[in-house]
Amino acid sequence: MHRIYPYWFRSQFVPVWATTTQEALELMRNAVQGERNDELFYDQLIRLAPNQEQVEVITSIRNDERGHNQMFRQMYKELTGHEVTGVSNEPPDNVNSYIAGLQQAFQGELSAVEKYRKIWFGLPYGIYKDTLYGIILDEQKHATKYNNLLLQNLAANQF
Repeated sequence: MHRIYPYWFRSQFVPVWATTTQEALELMRNAVQGERNDELFYDQLIRLAPNQEQVEVITSIRNDERGHNQMFRQMYKELTGHEVTGVSNEPPDNVNSYIAGLQQAFQGELSAVEKYRKIWFGLPYGIYKDTLYGIILDEQKHATKYNNLLLQNLAANQF
């Protein structure tokens, strides 16, 4: 019979996406800019939305991104003792069409999940991991909402 040991006894196992704390902090600093660009991109999508219901969905996502930006800034400061600096003022991508914008937003949210998972593995156990896990869940929820908006708009264009 095999004995199963708690995870802390299995020190040889390292996930393929393991991240050092320093790498996680750099990714977190970059996430501040990413969340800001998402917010500005979603402002453009809101202006193109065909109805109030879709405006409200995208507005709620944009507001979540603002909260994520603040949480990343606060976690970074608490972990390093420094404010996030050097964030560029690069403009977000322009939205050429509503459908293309929804598709880009959908892909962006999925990409954020991948980046944030790397950060998660480099953080110490406790409130920082828990907070980041909540942000990851939000990003997955956002991707689902954008997928739904894409389906609604593609179906509307079919008829």
